[in-house]
Amino acid sequence: MAMNREQRRYLQKQGQIDAEGNPTSLPRENRMPVKGERATPLQYIRETNTELKRVNWPTRPEVVKYTLVVLAALLFFTGFIALMDFLFGEGVIKLLRLAE
Repeated sequence: MAMNREQRRYLQKQGQIDAEGNPTSLPRENRMPVKGERATPLQYIRETNTELKRVNWPTRPEVVKYTLVVLAALLFFTGFIALMDFLFGEGVIKLLRLAE
């Protein structure tokens, strides 16, 4: 298999090929959960809260800025589509009048 240096380094880093470029045979991971590995509802809630504390939430000024950008884009595209609808409608009406 032909590959460049970047691909070779990446695959070596992942352990999929050895230093000479030959594929390595690793045992497959067991994807089925072992019985008793499931989290209890209380543990699930604790882990969820821990992950939510790690989230990088946007600040209020960022949320306001992003909201204004979305509203401006919404107004622009609504106006653009309305204008195109009007122009194409008028164009079709003029074409139909020419055909009479």
